[in-house]
Amino acid sequence: MTLNERITDALKEAMKNKDEARKRTIRAIKSQILLMQTDGTGQEITPERELKMLQTMVKQREDSASSYDAGNRKDLAEIEREEIAILKEFLPQQLKEPELEEILKSIIAELGAQGAKDMGRVMGEASKRLLGKADGKIISTMVKALLA
Repeated sequence: MTLNERITDALKEAMKNKDEARKRTIRAIKSQILLMQTDGTGQEITPERELKMLQTMVKQREDSASSYDAGNRKDLAEIEREEIAILKEFLPQQLKEPELEEILKSIIAELGAQGAKDMGRVMGEASKRLLGKADGKIISTMVKALLA
């Protein structure tokens, strides 16, 4: 089932349940998919592009929630966190640290990476393989530690 189909089904369900937060968030995802389809680049909408789009939406909301917290607007921060939880339902299950570490060790071994100078190569490969399965900051921190 494609993301668009999952989104359509989730929107129908949210409308039946009169869940305003889910409707608002799912409509935002649908809007982003529509923008990707009509962006004029001619790029095919692949599952990888969909995952990146969802990750971007989560990141934007995390940044907004942090800003609202800093501005002492807990009510608005809570709305953002609500949307983050809904968005994460459409992302793959996040890897636990031990699993992530094992995958990164195998990537480092495959590439023959020796130190910090090889971090770019390792991060490039890790980003491809772990798309949507782990946060980029966590991957980066762990790669630095493993290459040190």
